[in-house]
Amino acid sequence: MSKVTNTFKYKIRGRIWVETEKGAFLGVGRIELLMKIKESGSITKAAKEMKMSYRQAWELIESMNLKSKKPLVFSKTGGKGGGGATLTEAGEKAIAEFTKLNLAFKKFLLAQSIKFKL
Repeated sequence: MSKVTNTFKYKIRGRIWVETEKGAFLGVGRIELLMKIKESGSITKAAKEMKMSYRQAWELIESMNLKSKKPLVFSKTGGKGGGGATLTEAGEKAIAEFTKLNLAFKKFLLAQSIKFKL
C-alpha cells in the first residue's frame, strides 16, 4: 500500500452577526444597508443598489431601530422637497463597532485556518 502525500490547505470560514433576545440585530448585510443609506441619503437608492425591495430594506431598518437603544436610521417622508434618510449617531457607531468586531473575527478565522491540519 503506497503512502498518499497530498497536502491540502484548509480555510475556516464563517459569518458573524449580533442578536438580541428578539432575534438578529446586526450582520454584514444590515451593515452594508446602513452604509449605503449613509452614502446615498435614501432608503430607496440603498435598496436598489443592494437589489432588494424597498419594503425589505424598510423592514430591516425598522427591525434594527426596534432592537437598538436608540434608532440607527432617521427617515423623513417625501413630498415637495423630497424625503430622505440619514444615519443617527447610533447608526454610525453600529457601523464602526460591527466593523471592528468583524475584522477581529476574520483574523480569528485566518489564525484557525493556519493551525488546522489533518
